[in-house]
Amino acid sequence: MDLNDGEKDLLERIREARESHKTTAPKAEELMIDVDGAYRVQAALGEGREVIGYKLGLIKPEGQAQMGVDSPIYGRAYEGMILESPVLLSSFLQPQFEPELAVVLGENLPPGTLPGAAHAAIGGTYLAIDFLSNVWGGDGTLTVADVIANNVAGGGFLLGEQLLSEPLEGNLRLYHDGHLLTEGPVGGLGNIGERLVWLSETVGGLEAGQTVFLGTPAAAQEAVAGTIELHGPNGSVLVADLQE
Repeated sequence: MDLNDGEKDLLERIREARESHKTTAPKAEELMIDVDGAYRVQAALGEGREVIGYKLGLIKPEGQAQMGVDSPIYGRAYEGMILESPVLLSSFLQPQFEPELAVVLGENLPPGTLPGAAHAAIGGTYLAIDFLSNVWGGDGTLTVADVIANNVAGGGFLLGEQLLSEPLEGNLRLYHDGHLLTEGPVGGLGNIGERLVWLSETVGGLEAGQTVFLGTPAAAQEAVAGTIELHGPNGSVLVADLQE
């Protein structure tokens, strides 16, 4: 993959931060890296790894406006990123987590698919928890390019086993040791068919069997040791233990 000097610099900064398990200052603005360049860095960061799906970020208009974009952003989910309980938090930098839903595609979704057909291509919908691993710290202006380059902070994912039936209503509620940490309405995820159409157009098509993590309608929370429970539609529950 052809990267310019600034993109190569940012790529090495992210790699070094991950390997040393130490944060680094965001540099995309200083290195004059735009969104397209950030996605090139993201792809290079995962070069050689099998893409098993994608994660959406900045799904709310207010978050997009804050970061200076007018659409969601995406990161890649790779083989080995699906977690099991207990989750070792030491695997992540500045670990946080978010309650989400995820869809597993039952059919290919080429660019140009209409939202209704995209929705029909969903093979199953499940509860999910997105564990964030953020390399950015210290001084410096954090831009959307920094976020994208670091794979939208994708560290790993818990995926529920209970197949959710429609209509998908109510709230996603995330608890830690019995205490409610954060919650948000399922409707805050937006139109799932439209989300899938946008992603398919942006990445050049989606494949049957890939998992798409739909982003969160709630605020991310610091991840600390304990037992977490995510409650969602249809009485669904996802439980896991977190260890330092």
